[in-house]
Parts: sequence; C-alpha cells; structure tokens
Amino acid sequence: MPRMMKAVVKTHAGPGFELCEVPVPQIGHSDILIRTRATSICGTDVHIYNWDPWAANRIKPPVIIGHEFCGDVVEVGAAVTDVKVGDFISAESHIVDHTCDLCRTGMAHICRHTQIIGVDRDGSFAEYVAIPAANAWQNPPNMPAEIAALEENFGNAVHTALETPVVARKVLVTGCGPVGVMTIAVAKAAGARSIYASDIYDYRLGLAKKMGADIVVNPERESVTEVVLRETGGEGVDVLLEISGAPSAIREGLQLLKAGGHAVLLGLPSKAFELDLGNLVIMKGITVHGIAGRKLWETWYEIRGLLRSGAVNLEPLITHRFKLEQYERAFQTMLSGESGKVVLFP
Repeated sequence: MPRMMKAVVKTHAGPGFELCEVPVPQIGHSDILIRTRATSICGTDVHIYNWDPWAANRIKPPVIIGHEFCGDVVEVGAAVTDVKVGDFISAESHIVDHTCDLCRTGMAHICRHTQIIGVDRDGSFAEYVAIPAANAWQNPPNMPAEIAALEENFGNAVHTALETPVVARKVLVTGCGPVGVMTIAVAKAAGARSIYASDIYDYRLGLAKKMGADIVVNPERESVTEVVLRETGGEGVDVLLEISGAPSAIREGLQLLKAGGHAVLLGLPSKAFELDLGNLVIMKGITVHGIAGRKLWETWYEIRGLLRSGAVNLEPLITHRFKLEQYERAFQTMLSGESGKVVLFP
C-alpha cells in the first residue's frame, strides 16, 4: 500500500481545485479503504469548483472533492464483517448516524447529522477513499466501472422520478444535465404518458431526446410555456420534475403545473430567490416534494432493478472520459454544456 496518493483538492476558499500529493486515508474499525476505479463529476462538484454562495457557506477547505465512485476494497476495519477485501463496490455518499429520530423513523436519507463524502469529509477524486463499511453497495464483478460510478448519481434521478406516480401522466423535466436526462429515462421506464424537457444547451436536449423525452425546448429560443400549453391542449402538466435549480425554470415549471399537481424538486439554487408561493403553490393546491439524495436503501434496490432489467441504459449518457490529472479539462467540459456525464479515472 503506498503511503501517498494523488487527489484533487479544494485547497482554498475560491474558484478552482488543485492536484496534490496527500497521505492515503487511514481507516477506523468500522471503515473500509477503496482503491478508486472510476469517479464522475456531479453538479455539486461544479458548485464547489465555481465557489458559488452555496459552496462558500458549506465547504471548509482543504477537502478532497468527489462523491460518485466505484472501486475495489483493499483494506477493512477490525469490526467489518459484511465487506471483504476484493469486493467491487459503489458507495452511498450520505454518511448517517443511524440513531437520530429521522434515521429511526425510516428517513435516514435526511438524517440530522448527515456527512457527505467529498463535501463534509474527504472524497473520491483520489486514488484511494475511506468510507464506513455501512455505506458500501456490492456490484456484480462484471459491471463496467463507469456505470458503477454513476449509480449514486443515478439514484438522485430514480428518487426524483419515482417520488410521485408518473404512470400515464404528462411530465415536465426542467434541466437536462446528466441527472435530468437520467430522470427522463426513469420516467419513461415508469410509464409516463408524455415527457417535455427544457434546457439552454442544445447538446443536452439531444441527449434528452435519446433518453426518452417526447418534446424538447430551448428557452433561449422559444417559450417553454407556449410549447407545453400547445402540446397539452392548454392544460399544463401533471408532474414537474425540477432538476436545474434555476429560479426562472422553477417559476415557469410551477406555472405550467396543473392545479392539484405534484412538483418534485431536486435542483439546488446557487442562492436564495423570491417565489410567489401564494399563487404558484398554495392557491393551486399542489404538492411539493424536496429530494435529498437517495432513500436508504430503497432507492438503491430500485437502481439495481432498473439497470439489471435493462429498463434503463446509462451508457449513452457517458460522453467524456479523462485521467484524474486532467481534472481541469474535465470540469471545463462539464461547464461547457457540451457533455453528458464526465468520468475520471485515477
């Protein structure tokens, strides 16, 4: 086992990262050490890279970034019995205490004391990463590494799309970054009647069509409201799946949602903004669902079912692959809007 490793680190309060030589993590009695096979870039990582207000209020440098990954177990703690050296695992990035009132009432995914890998503690943009054994998810040995690395992020899409019934319903997905496109694929697999999708990047709208959207709209060229109302006979949609976090998309999505409809919100705004709660939510009698990560471990079993059955194929979503040392090119690719999922290989 080497004593030092390469890692992408948020070293300071400000934009950007640095590639550093850092010590290989030490593990505790309930932890495992993983040699990273693949790790992918998430929208949260982009928030941290840009150092927007959310990141500035949450991140405490220095910290190794990254939380979507897979790898091989190379060391286990003395108390670990259900994971062994050589296992190929992905990881649930939310480390919970298992003892608070939320954990004990079936809502561990919103545990009061959650620590997120790559946000609140060192993460996976590194050759090795240490996590609690309780956060390991066993993969088939033959699963492609880039697919295994996406499972955690795919779980956000699964949680979002399945939080409210979409069977035979008209669905609007706002934001067609990688999670938005995966959300479209899940909604399609779950039996949505029609799926409308919006994004400001044509490249991502092309991916949205490939993954199951019926109608795609670029709001910089045409009105999402006009297109959706025309296609729905003036009714609007039954379900809003909001992925972008953009205030304009959130407002327009809520306007297009039918009275009594369901809004499922995953996108993280970079800062607080004003919303006409009275007219867009209360007087319309809609139900709003906030999505934080994945249900533990319900969503993970849904991930397994969707992937192994072939109901969802994530391969078309992976558009760029880089070595860990090329992290700067990888992030610029992600920021360009001309990509799907970007995967790094240590």
